[in-house]
Amino acid sequence: MPRLVGRAKKIPVPEALRSFALAPRHLSLLSYLLLDGPMTVNELAARLRVAPTTASLLIGDLSRKGILERREDDRDRRRRIIGIAAEHQAAIAAWLAPGAAAWRTALAPLTPDQRRMVVDTLLAYEAAVGGGESEQG
Repeated sequence: MPRLVGRAKKIPVPEALRSFALAPRHLSLLSYLLLDGPMTVNELAARLRVAPTTASLLIGDLSRKGILERREDDRDRRRRIIGIAAEHQAAIAAWLAPGAAAWRTALAPLTPDQRRMVVDTLLAYEAAVGGGESEQG
């Protein structure tokens, strides 16, 4: 596990994103938006396992930097849909998508039950080292 984490940390931030001083807490949020597409603050909060106010603070930070954009939900104008700003989409994809592709490659030969066991094991590890707290810091 330390070797896996060490390799992930060595993936350099693309030049186009270096000036934004992105922190680890931003990476999960950006990964969800990149891989799953735009979503609401509450959806992001649920995925990140943080309070909506915490998710809103992260989103506000990235929005002020121009990395994220908010738009009205066409179905409910009170809700905001959060997405990666078009001008940063390619840089974020180039940075984060290879990690997702690596997971797909590693998990592809496994049966659904084996994949579930891997995911459950990683979730148990996460819980043992502090759970969702690592997503916030």
